[in-house]
Amino acid sequence: MKQLFILKEEIGKIQNAADIFKKVKKININFEQENFIVFYLNTHNVVLGSDVLFKGGVDACLICPKTIFRNALKNNASKIIIAHNHPSNNLTPSYEDKDVFEKLKDAGKIIDISVLDFVVFNKKEFYSISEAL
Repeated sequence: MKQLFILKEEIGKIQNAADIFKKVKKININFEQENFIVFYLNTHNVVLGSDVLFKGGVDACLICPKTIFRNALKNNASKIIIAHNHPSNNLTPSYEDKDVFEKLKDAGKIIDISVLDFVVFNKKEFYSISEAL
């Protein structure tokens, strides 16, 4: 009798920040400026999609929470993970990075979209704010 199906690990399932970093490395961005990326996940942490939503200068990037959550809703996401690079290559999250993360988490609670992590990265390394807590 032939086997009808084979159970495999879910494609795109995120288990930790290293998984996000692997996905980030596949996105073509200009590392000379800040790029703000949002990953949209379902309830099982499977990536539904991602966007480079905002681009900034060498040391700042303005974001719009309304745009982040509007896109999350369009993607039918239950969770999101945000990531952005530091052109300086310094992985230490700024005060602003931590503040944005907390504000987005609070906003997400209102509409039942969990903000799981904020990953700061450069070409070779990453720092997860959630894993550091």
